[in-house]
Amino acid sequence: MSAAKGAARTAGEGRYKPYPAYKDSGVEWLGEIPAHWEVAPVYARYEVALGKMLDAKRVTGEFSGPYLRNVDVQWDMVNTEGLPEMDFAPWERERYSVRSGDLLVCEGGEVGRTAIWRGQIAPCFYQKALHRVRPRAIRDDPRFFFYLMYMVAKRGVFAGAGNQNTIDHLTAVQLKHYRFPFAREPEQRAIAAFLDRETARIDALVAKKERLIALLREQRTALITRAVTKGLDPTVPMKDSGVEWLGEIPVGWKQRAVWTLFSLGRGRVISHEEIHENQGPYPVFSSQTENDGIMGHLATYDFDGDFLTWTTDGAKAGTVFVRSGRFNCTNVCGTLKVRGSDQLDLRFVRDALNGATAWFVRHDINPKLMNNVMARIRIQIPSPAEQRAIAAFLDHETARIDGLVAKVREAIERLKELRTALISAAVTGKIDVREEGEETA
Repeated sequence: MSAAKGAARTAGEGRYKPYPAYKDSGVEWLGEIPAHWEVAPVYARYEVALGKMLDAKRVTGEFSGPYLRNVDVQWDMVNTEGLPEMDFAPWERERYSVRSGDLLVCEGGEVGRTAIWRGQIAPCFYQKALHRVRPRAIRDDPRFFFYLMYMVAKRGVFAGAGNQNTIDHLTAVQLKHYRFPFAREPEQRAIAAFLDRETARIDALVAKKERLIALLREQRTALITRAVTKGLDPTVPMKDSGVEWLGEIPVGWKQRAVWTLFSLGRGRVISHEEIHENQGPYPVFSSQTENDGIMGHLATYDFDGDFLTWTTDGAKAGTVFVRSGRFNCTNVCGTLKVRGSDQLDLRFVRDALNGATAWFVRHDINPKLMNNVMARIRIQIPSPAEQRAIAAFLDHETARIDGLVAKVREAIERLKELRTALISAAVTGKIDVREEGEETA
């Protein structure tokens, strides 16, 4: 099987056929392209111009105009809300303005990130952190070029032009001299129309699965909140707790403020350099790492024993964990040490605090959850036996829900991989979608 036929099968699971004939593109990362396609440097087909350098000292307000920054350009989307302004003199306005159909390409950050300007506001200008890429003739379709940029960025083509790991900036000279594949204009439009339709279909599936994850998370939170505030026996007599987020609680349960049960502490500033220079067996926990995981390992430790830790900032502020053994925490984590009581099951307290902090975050109350906030949280305490039963129940049920979330996430990743593979195969000619694209062209 040829490389093109293999790519066609990978991208479309056999649904899409390859072109009848191919030729060597002469570009290592590109491989073969359809025999009638052309390979050309970007400058031969598009004008590439860098935006204006920001100089706050020269702002007078006399020729003020809104301008776009790197952060305003995301994949296939341009923000136009709250744009900053700077001076663009009359002789600069044409040079630094954008018009409908221009492509905006990020020089740094996520190198190569691209969107098409659709004339949302006029006039509008752009800063030096962006390249304006404008077709030189009607033979080239900006939408096709957008998908080309998406393909080369996601395949790491730009990274290969820098050092072995990354490229910090995509200069105008570099962008101009990249050699890309180009179909004829009607074919470009057909490919772009096909990709618009197919990526929209995949994006809709992804959005549907992300909504499912949100519902599962809501179910998880509701499950925890109900178990740690109502218990597992629906027939038990209830009483008013006097606390808004708790509502009614079982008659036999007691309420205690966190500060009466635990000694509160805080992690410290730990840098990657310190970990590199002082490596050892003891984990360093930080909310700044993915999944609130381990930032690294040190040869020394700050905490020894059974603790509860929570994240004080970030997207998962307030999430509480049980930590045991010897470990460290960065300064974005708080710590709770039991005050000499054997009447508390840490798993239950973890779940009770997760129920409380989820309520605070959901209602945008003290979202950073620093020590003084956590200290005042009141939780309800059943008997040790009931604590253990509730904790075991929640461990089982939340693990089940987490497993479902993980499967949905895997499905989302597969869809995203398919999306990228489909774009790559279409814009490099590994699959022939001319008839497919004509359906919506």
